[in-house]
Amino acid sequence: MVSEAPPFWWTKADWRAYALWPVSWVYGRITGMRMDRARRASAPVPLICVGNFTVGGAGKTPTAIALARAAKAKGLKPGFLSRGYGGSLDVTTVVDPHHHRARDVGDEPLLLAREALTVVCRRRVEGARKLAAEGADIIIMDDGFQSARLAFDFALLVVDSGRGIGNGHLVPSGPVRAPIGDQLRHATALLKIGSGSAADPLVRRAARAGKPVYAAETIRIDGGQLAGVKVLAWAGIADPEKFFRTVRETGALIEETRSFPDHHHFSDDEIADLLERAASQGYTLVTTSKDMVRLEPGHGRAGELAARSKVIEIDVRFDDPSVPGKVIDRTLAAARARKLREAKAITS
Repeated sequence: MVSEAPPFWWTKADWRAYALWPVSWVYGRITGMRMDRARRASAPVPLICVGNFTVGGAGKTPTAIALARAAKAKGLKPGFLSRGYGGSLDVTTVVDPHHHRARDVGDEPLLLAREALTVVCRRRVEGARKLAAEGADIIIMDDGFQSARLAFDFALLVVDSGRGIGNGHLVPSGPVRAPIGDQLRHATALLKIGSGSAADPLVRRAARAGKPVYAAETIRIDGGQLAGVKVLAWAGIADPEKFFRTVRETGALIEETRSFPDHHHFSDDEIADLLERAASQGYTLVTTSKDMVRLEPGHGRAGELAARSKVIEIDVRFDDPSVPGKVIDRTLAAARARKLREAKAITS
């Protein structure tokens, strides 16, 4: 899957989108048929999939963390399942945030592993079995909605209210991963994050399809320490402009920005440039938690950059605080029904 989305994906469709339409049509047919017809394996424990409609970030990881906290509040032991995008390990691995590096397992799994048991595996069915063997009694799968490998007990699709689904075209004409109708058919509910209007047409379509629509906001955790501070903000995420807006909301004065591709591993020259520019101008370096975990210990001046950069942590706050708990309850109920159907199929 493409990690560096072309800018034209997020603007009104132009000649580039229409020129690629024949390829997108083929891509959409394949992905739609796969979602509809694939034989999905049954997870050994209840499974929630947190996905999104498009390539790029929409807030899946903080949403997955919020659901894990709700599961723990109910006395459950959640486990995260990730493909480990950006990591090099090709074996099923229980992530140790104190041992593994982003180059090994990917940046998002390192963040998830701080919250709960996390397994990375290219083969999602095998990863789900590993989580159950490690004691997880509910699995939260970060992404993988369109892969059609596992049967979901609850599929929550996250959409960013500022970006929506971009130009609305399928890859490679646009950022949409599979035909919207197919995605909605397999979704259980939709979560709109933010207060923008770009996602409103999709929200209305989901509501007409009878899908519950939840709302949430991303909230920053910075303690007001950056108000009035001149900063150099840097980020290697799917939507760096969203992060830069968040920095401005802290009251910081953004003097310069540096954008890198999503999941980017920083070179020595890039690290040196950030450090030297900030030092020469007297700027404070500011970044994301996802970027911070990619600064590998012992890699050139990475430790220095980590020490000198302030991280703005992001959390997701649901408009209705009871929603995460309700999602957990619905997942457990759906899993019981699934197991009952499977038992009846065996005996019939």
